[in-house]
Amino acid sequence: MTLTGRLGSSSRPVRVAIIGAGPSGFYAAGALLQQKDAHVSIDLLDRLPTPYGLVRYGVAPDHQKIKSVTRIYERTMKDRRVRYFGNVDLGSDVTHAELKSQYDQIVYAVGAQSDKRLGIPGEDLEGSFSATEFVAWYNGHPDFRHFDFDLSVESVAVIGVGNVAMDVTRILAKSVSELETTDITDYALDALRNSNVKRIHIFARRGPVQAKFTNPEIKELGELEIADVIVNPADLVLDDASQAEMEGDRTARRNLETLQELAERGSTGKPKQIIFHFLRSPTEITGVAGAVNAMTTEKNALQETESGYIACRGIGTYAEYDVGLVFRSIGYRGIPIPGVPFYDRWGIIPNEKGRVTAEHGGAVVPGEYTVGWAKRGPTGVIGTNKPDAVETVKLMMEDVKNAAVSLPGDSASVNSSGSHTDGHGRPGDIVPLLQKKGVPYVSFADWQILEQIENERGALRGQPRVKITDVDEMLRLIQSAKAEPVLP
Repeated sequence: MTLTGRLGSSSRPVRVAIIGAGPSGFYAAGALLQQKDAHVSIDLLDRLPTPYGLVRYGVAPDHQKIKSVTRIYERTMKDRRVRYFGNVDLGSDVTHAELKSQYDQIVYAVGAQSDKRLGIPGEDLEGSFSATEFVAWYNGHPDFRHFDFDLSVESVAVIGVGNVAMDVTRILAKSVSELETTDITDYALDALRNSNVKRIHIFARRGPVQAKFTNPEIKELGELEIADVIVNPADLVLDDASQAEMEGDRTARRNLETLQELAERGSTGKPKQIIFHFLRSPTEITGVAGAVNAMTTEKNALQETESGYIACRGIGTYAEYDVGLVFRSIGYRGIPIPGVPFYDRWGIIPNEKGRVTAEHGGAVVPGEYTVGWAKRGPTGVIGTNKPDAVETVKLMMEDVKNAAVSLPGDSASVNSSGSHTDGHGRPGDIVPLLQKKGVPYVSFADWQILEQIENERGALRGQPRVKITDVDEMLRLIQSAKAEPVLP
C-alpha cells in the first residue's frame, strides 16, 4: 500500500465544507486560509444563489457603509483554495450523509433563521409579524418577497429595543426621498410611498438602561426628516440598580443622554411620531375580523435578582393601544437541519467552543463544527463573528493534527471517519454529485454576473444596486449572460 500523504499535506489537503455564506461562514473561510498548520480546500455552500447572508438580507438598506464588509469576503473568494456553490440546499439538494462522504470537515454557519415568539393571545392574527419577516421583505429575500404588509394603518407597534427594532422603526418613519437612494427593493419602496403610518409605538419591557440598541441607532431616529421622537421624561428616571448598571456601561450612559435630549426636544410638528414606551410588556393582541386592531400592555417594575440581573415584573396596571400592525423583535433562534444535532432550548447547534456535540453537553461529533449565531446564539454584531470563527478553526486544526490519517493511493477506500474517497485518498468532488442530481448551482463567477447587473441597474437610478429578488430570474439572467458570445 502506497502512502500518498497525510491529511493536511499539500498532496492531501483538508476538504472543508462551510454551510452558509454569510459573515460567519466567510470569517471561518478566512481563518482557515490564514492558518499555517494544514493545507485546505474550502467549499462554501448556501441555500440561496446570492452570498453574504445577513449583510445582504439583514443590514438595513440605508446602512450601506456596513455592507462594504463584503469587499473582505470577495478577497476570500478570490483565493484559489475556495469555491462557492450557491442555490444548494442542505437537506434537499444534498444530504447530510452525502456531505460527510465528500468532506473531511463540515462547518455549520447557518445563523439563526427563525424568531422568538411573544407567547400571548392574538399573536397569530393577520397583521402580527416578526421583525425578521419585515426586514427580509424590504431587503429582497426571495422567501419573503411575496409578503403583504398593510401600511394603510395609522399606528404600528414595534416590540423590542434592539438594533433590528430600530431598523424596522426607521424604515417605517423615513420619507421616500430618504429611502430612494438606498438599495431597498422596488416593491417595498412603492408600499412605503403609499404608507399611511403616522405613529410608531416602541415597547420595551425594561428600562432605558437595559435597552439593547447602540447609540448610533437611537441618534439616527432623532435625525429623520419627517418624524419626531417622543420620550416620556418620567421613563428616564432610574432606580438605584439601573443607575449602578449604567455607571459601568458607556453605551447605556450615552443612550440615556440621547434619550434625554429627545425627551427635551419633544414634538416639533413633523407628520410622523416615534413614541417610546419603557417598562411595558404586551399581554394580548386583539383584532376585528381576524386582523389586528389593538394591543394591551402591562406596566412593569424593575427588580434586581440575586445574580445582579435587572428583571421586570408586571404590577397589574394595563393600557390598550390602537394599532393595526405589530412587529415583534425580541430575539432570534436557529432551526434544525436534517441529520445535524439541535438544542431546542437555546435554538442552537449544541457544541463545545465550536465542536458539534451529539446533544447539549454530550459527546463530540467527529469532523463537524459550527460558527456564528448557530454556535453561540444571536448575540453580537457582524464583526463578533470573526474571533468566534478563529476559535472554531483553531479546534479544527487541532483535530487535523491529532487525526494521524495516512491514505492509500491506488484503490477506493474509506477514511478514518467512515467517509468514502475517490480512489486516490481524497473525498470525491461535489460537482459530479450536484450535476448528477441536476442541481443548478451558482458559482462565485455566476454571482458576479448578477452583481454586475444589479449594480448597473442601480447606477441608472442613483442607487447602490437594484436587487433581483426572484431565484428563477437570477438563474435565467446568469444563463443568458453566459450564453452571449464574447466579442473580440
